[in-house]
Amino acid sequence: MASDSSRPVVLVTGTSSGIGLSTAVAAALAGWHVVATVRRAGSDAELRTAADIAGVADDVEVRMLDTTDAHAAAALVADIVATRGRLDAVVNNAGQGHVGTIEQDSLDAARRVMEVNYFGVLNVTKPAMAHLRASGGSLVTVTSVGGVVGQPFNESYCAAKFAVEGMMESLHPVAAAVGVRVTVVEPGAVATQFVDTTRQSFGALTDEPGPYREAFDHYVERTAGAFSNAQRPEGVADVIVGVLADDRPPFRVQSSDAATSFVGLKLRDLDGAAVTGTTAGWIA
Repeated sequence: MASDSSRPVVLVTGTSSGIGLSTAVAAALAGWHVVATVRRAGSDAELRTAADIAGVADDVEVRMLDTTDAHAAAALVADIVATRGRLDAVVNNAGQGHVGTIEQDSLDAARRVMEVNYFGVLNVTKPAMAHLRASGGSLVTVTSVGGVVGQPFNESYCAAKFAVEGMMESLHPVAAAVGVRVTVVEPGAVATQFVDTTRQSFGALTDEPGPYREAFDHYVERTAGAFSNAQRPEGVADVIVGVLADDRPPFRVQSSDAATSFVGLKLRDLDGAAVTGTTAGWIA
């Protein structure tokens, strides 16, 4: 499909594989011009192939971005607006898994998880807001059921995802007051390379007997069972593209029935309307 400057423009981060890749392709198929970012040079081959097979290669523009670099994020947003003339939506998808526990984790590891999963989202969102105000656009952030329910051996990861959810829930009424729609999408177990990457952080939990080894072995066994029935990334992408198409999306959206059931352990207010309705009154 040929590129068209009249097509709405969406920036999607973390698109080398998994949810981000599927979202980039699905959004292009739905009529968006997609600026799809990858962190490492040469990691875009799978995305380019998928876009070509889907017939949307001309509408998936691949750019390099490490979301932990605030200056690079601001420069990319500015360049998108300069070259495309608009920015209609952002999908914050880039993230990094981490499994560990506080006693054994290094502080540097915990800081890195927060840099990628929280500050990376902040770095992209901050420069995008003025342009989303101008377009009356959408800000969609892929969080996790781990942004709602704390999970064993995920202290740093859940802390970062809780932080993102807190930021976006707080931003929701403020952004709505200036015409920007804010939504978080909460997947549960998803069959992506994210899981294999997360395994690299197991470290001492698997290398040494240690005080947590037995509990961790039970955690791994349970988690393996959960991921054996994991949602496909295409399913999450369909939910995200549906949110982008919605003029009045809810604040909180789960990507599957399993995710809704799990989040429902903690939240009775599944779409966030009670919380955001109350906080909107604080600034009315």
